[in-house]
Order: sequence, then structure tokens, then C-alpha cells
Amino acid sequence: MDYALYQKISKVTLGKQPADLVLKNLKLVDVFTGEIVESNVAVKDGLIAGVSRRYRGKKEIDLGGKYLAPGFIDAHLHLESTMVTPNELVSTAARFGTTTFIVDPHEAANVSGAAGIDYILDQTEKSPANVYVMMPSCVPATHVDDNGGIFSANDMYPYVRNPRVLGLGEVMDDPGVINGDESMFSKLLLFENRTIDGHAPYLPNRELSAYKMAGVDTDHEATSFEYALEEVRRGIHVHIREGSAAHNLKDIVEGIVRTGIDTEYFSFCTDDKHIEDILRDGHISYNVKLAVSLGMNPVQAIKMATINTAKCYGLKHLGAISPGFQADFVVLDNLQDLNVTDVFYKGKLVDRNAPIRVKTCGRALKHTVHLDKVKAEQFVLPIGKKKTHVIGINPSQITTEDLAVSLPPAANYVPTDGYSKVAAVERHHNTGKIGVAVAKGYGIRNGAVASSVSHDSHNIIVIGDNDRDMALAVDEIIRTQGGYTVVENGEVFETLPLPIMGLMSDAGFESVNETLGRMIKKAHEMGVPADIEPFITLSFLALPVIPTLRITPRGLCLLTAKGPEILQE
Repeated sequence: MDYALYQKISKVTLGKQPADLVLKNLKLVDVFTGEIVESNVAVKDGLIAGVSRRYRGKKEIDLGGKYLAPGFIDAHLHLESTMVTPNELVSTAARFGTTTFIVDPHEAANVSGAAGIDYILDQTEKSPANVYVMMPSCVPATHVDDNGGIFSANDMYPYVRNPRVLGLGEVMDDPGVINGDESMFSKLLLFENRTIDGHAPYLPNRELSAYKMAGVDTDHEATSFEYALEEVRRGIHVHIREGSAAHNLKDIVEGIVRTGIDTEYFSFCTDDKHIEDILRDGHISYNVKLAVSLGMNPVQAIKMATINTAKCYGLKHLGAISPGFQADFVVLDNLQDLNVTDVFYKGKLVDRNAPIRVKTCGRALKHTVHLDKVKAEQFVLPIGKKKTHVIGINPSQITTEDLAVSLPPAANYVPTDGYSKVAAVERHHNTGKIGVAVAKGYGIRNGAVASSVSHDSHNIIVIGDNDRDMALAVDEIIRTQGGYTVVENGEVFETLPLPIMGLMSDAGFESVNETLGRMIKKAHEMGVPADIEPFITLSFLALPVIPTLRITPRGLCLLTAKGPEILQE
């Protein structure tokens, strides 16, 4: 704290002046000792001036014996993947107690490069929460990706001194790290004294050790307790993910409760969570509730949502209720149900009914689908071999399986018996690349679903049971310059336009939520199983850094120990 600020705040701390605000009659969750302390909390200029029953303020609020915890922190998320504008997502999640967001804008960077990153920073500059950014490390994500922009170490230099930039975003190119790729290490070295996020699904022990030794500090890709434990044993901080498509919390938390291991190196994140799920369940508050329902001590869960994450990212002013910390609070009714009754950001009550501002977006970022219309013939898939690689979709996970299936020989495969045809269409440079494959587990009948949100290159991905509807769905995405669409029996049922980089809507979250709800319901009516989120699941089928089998505009891609490889069918 600088001298002038100390002089001002300390007058309240020492009892020489009244506080701006005093929260009274509360049970404070002390994340340092694990205690519950009955006290008052004094606030001056958005900072905590002191914790004691003796403080008095110009304004005093009696919490009636409720619990006061630090504001929750989302350790890793992509604002672009929520489909609404960044400030809308932050403002909505803040009402559920998340007062700090650690954002990786690599989705925007993969579409629009530095302009996409600038958009995220600008849109969240005056949001009612702390929004920090990690510099995207893998744009493009791999050598097999066809994306819109390139973001190198040289491109990162202008951002290094930005106080809202905390470190390097998720390092997806684990083979590049492990094998000592020079260009990758130039990015690691640029942030060697700051936090470096990882992305390391299922690395063998030796490779995981090499990955950590290179400087990677965190990972959010652990889907099992056993793998999370191997990471933590190496000093890798595990962000336990619970989003709209990936549900990893149950297995990991049950393992923590069963073994009783220390939780200092665990935090919570959402990664990708749609706004309708936030409105229904909450945000990081949901992670905390779920962990407690699985047997975790409530204070332990709150620490994982606050101080653990703050320490991981060097945010010394956040994550606790202590003198000098920022006055970000969550008021909880009790420590069993953990319902959030009020939220404070910088000492001010967050108005849950305030209108949410939608900032305008520049024209260039709303015209990023550069593609001619497609035809049904472009989705022809001959079957000639005895065994065909089929993408096996795992419910509630973003991982897939490589299924070797005997399909009948055909000049063009026609899906039956629960199989679908899936394709990735390059949309950034109009190269004409289209990869086509077979998937199992999506189940759609008599139509197709398409999306311009397909991690991380964000080409158009489409899945269906006939070529005509697949082509119609892709053309609809071209028409709207991005979005989600559902096509049934030769007609567009409904489309959710996402014109901002093909990732986000500026129509307001109520409209997005309403439209998406109808489209999800329709997709399920058309055969998509109840335990599969139709659009988020589809978007991850193009991500070649996640095990095991994916579809890219270059064709089927298998993640191997050496990295992603295009299969020659």
C-alpha cells in the first residue's frame, strides 16, 4: 500500500475516523485460520480498514448473524464462450458472488488476434468485478489448426506491463513444451516470474514432470482425482472445473474428501458456462455448494474459491477479509445451503436489479465468417475399409473415444443406429477445407446442428444425419456471420446469431437465454441425449488438444503422445 493511501485508511483502522461502511453482527469466515469469528468489518475507500466489533461507520448494515466470506474467484474461464458480451457475463455472475475473474481470451485471439484481446480488456474495464487477463499462449493451438490469427511472443510485449495481465494463458501445446520447442519457450520465458497456466490432459508421469519443470503452474484439465493428485504432487495447482459441458468436480472432490489431502493447491473454475446455467444454478457459488454437498468442509470449500486462487495468481489484495484487502464480500445465509444473499464489490452492494450495460462492438469484429456457401456434395464420406475411426462422445465430458467400428461399404455414408456425420468447415480464409467423419453418441435425427463456436480455431462445425440439412445449417451460420442453428427436415428451426467474432451476441442475455433454451429443447427432441449439452458438446469436437479423436477442417485428428496427428482414412 502506498504512503498516501495508508495515511488515509489507517485513520479508520486506528479508530481516529469513522469508516465509510461497517458491516455488523456477522460471522466472518477466516480463510487464514479456518475459524468462524463473530465480528464487524470496517470499509474505507473500497478497502478493508479493520475487523473488530469496536468499529463504527457513517453507514452501518446489520447482517443479522449471517456469514461473511471473501468474494469468490473464478480461476479460469473464457468470456467469449458464454455467448454474451463480456460485461454481461461478468455482471450476471457477480450477482451470484463471483467478484474476480481470471480470463483467458484465446478464443477471441484465435479469431481476431490482438484486436480480440483488446475487445475483452475494453469491454470489462468498468465491470462490477475484478477482471484479469492471461495472455493467450497457443494461437493457433496446434500445427493442425486453421484459425484466424497468429499471436506470437513478440505480439505479447505490449501487454506485459498492463496491470490487468497476470501471466501466460493455458499452454495447450504440451508436446512443444516437453520437447523444448524454442518458440514456445520464448513465451514461457517472457512470463517466467508470473503465473503460467497449463492445459495437460492425461500426460504420462515423466512428461507431466517435464511439463511442470518447464514452468507451468496450473492445470484445469484433470477429469479424475487420480490425475489431479499426480499434478498436485508435482506442485501443479489444480483448478477443479465445473461448467456447462465439463463436470469434473464430483470425482475430484470425492477423492479429496476420501483421502483427506491438503487442499491448498486446489481452486475452482468454470472454464465455459452458459448464462442460462448461471441464472439457474449460480457461478462459482455452485462449485462451492456442490463440494460441500459431497462432504467437503464448508470453510475448506470457501478457501478453494478465494484465497487459494488469489495466492496462485499473486493477487495479494484479494481472497480474504483482512486489513488492506479489497472489500469484496459474499453474504451467506448459512454454511450448509450456502445461499448467497448479498454481494459487495469494493465495499459497495451489488445491485441485482440494475440494468446491465451492453457496449458496442466495432464493425470489423462482426464480420469474421469469410466463406462461400456450401453444397451437400461437400459432405460426402465414402466408407471402404473394414474398420472406421468413429468419434465416441462421452456424456458430461469434453473427452472423446476412438472407436473402431465396422460400417457397411458405401460411396457416401448415411448415418443410422445412433451414428451421426460430423464436419468441420474452415471459415477464416475461405480455403475450402472441410473434414468429414462419423460420430456416435450425439443421436440427432432428421436434421442437423451447426455452430461457429468450435474450440479453439472456431471454424464452423456441423453434425447431422443427412448432407442436405448439414449444408443448410452451415449456410445459415454464414448468413448470420456466426451463431448456433438447428435445422430439421430441410428447414431452419431457429438460429441464435453470434455476430461478434462468431462467438458472442450483443442482443442481451435475456434474448440469448430465451432463444438458446428453445434450441436446446428442440435438439433433445430430435434425439440428442439428455446428458449431452447440444452446443457446448459440439463445440469441443473440433479441439485437437483434448483426448482422443476430433474433427478438423483437415480431417480426423488423433491426439497422440507426440501431439495431434491427422488420420489418413
